[in-house]
Amino acid sequence: MIVPKGKLIIIGGAVDMGSNVTLQEHILQPDYIKFFEQGILRRIINESAKQEGSQIEVITTASQIPELVGEEYIKAFGQLNVTNVNVLHIRNREDAGNKAYLDRIRKADVVMFSGGDQLRLTAIFGGTEFLQILKHRYQKENFVIAGTSAGAAAASTHMIYRGQSNAALVKGEVQITAGLGFIDSVIVDTHFVQRGRIGRLMYAVATNPGILGIGLGEDTGLLITDGYMMEAIGSGLIILVDGRSIVATNIYDVELGSPVSIENLKVHVMSIFDKYDLVQHRLIIKKSMKVEEGTFIHVPGSNLLQ
Repeated sequence: MIVPKGKLIIIGGAVDMGSNVTLQEHILQPDYIKFFEQGILRRIINESAKQEGSQIEVITTASQIPELVGEEYIKAFGQLNVTNVNVLHIRNREDAGNKAYLDRIRKADVVMFSGGDQLRLTAIFGGTEFLQILKHRYQKENFVIAGTSAGAAAASTHMIYRGQSNAALVKGEVQITAGLGFIDSVIVDTHFVQRGRIGRLMYAVATNPGILGIGLGEDTGLLITDGYMMEAIGSGLIILVDGRSIVATNIYDVELGSPVSIENLKVHVMSIFDKYDLVQHRLIIKKSMKVEEGTFIHVPGSNLLQ
């Protein structure tokens, strides 16, 4: 296993810029745009080698309203005393090859993918020098790649890009394609608890039981270090769907449009400070204590399961 030197932070949302709300709704209801809590942003900064002095590049490619999204990121990071924040409004594959943009991501300490439509990310960046640079830096340098909503869903090698929650366990409803490929052996779904997407993730795992399904709630994320150790951050829940113990399924026998059956699918639930080892497939539950609204601290020496 090649251990990357970089860190990957995937976030379930509360930044939803264009994936499930229409542009008209965004314009009429600007208050809908709500950032995930500053605690996750603060963690992104703390994990960067230069912390508040980091150069951050925000990639708004997935969003329908990139200018507004970019302004919100600059404002949010500014509240945490990070002022070297730039925005890359890459709208097509030609933009992705812009030499000035390539130079900027070579110099950045943190790259942040916004929310929106994850298929835009893979269609625009797939096979480009832009993506090659990001992957190389993630593997070889102390470099942080973060993504929320669509930016998180696209981070893995496999990516869900379509599927209604209320019909997810029907053959053919969930559509999967290749993601950006920063991490293997997982598939990620976002806004998970709020939009009832457990069926989507179960279906995705049933089609390939060797991958771990990760369902990220809003204001919730995973910090992934060394390519395999995942730590829960934020205030919500993370659902893990493990298909390695599946005994039987009819997913390959039934016709398109038919419901599927799955026997012995395992589900784990993570909350803040919990860790999951992707190599040993082990959940480590940590005890936390709420000290004020939205703020938790880890109680040292409190591993409840090893």
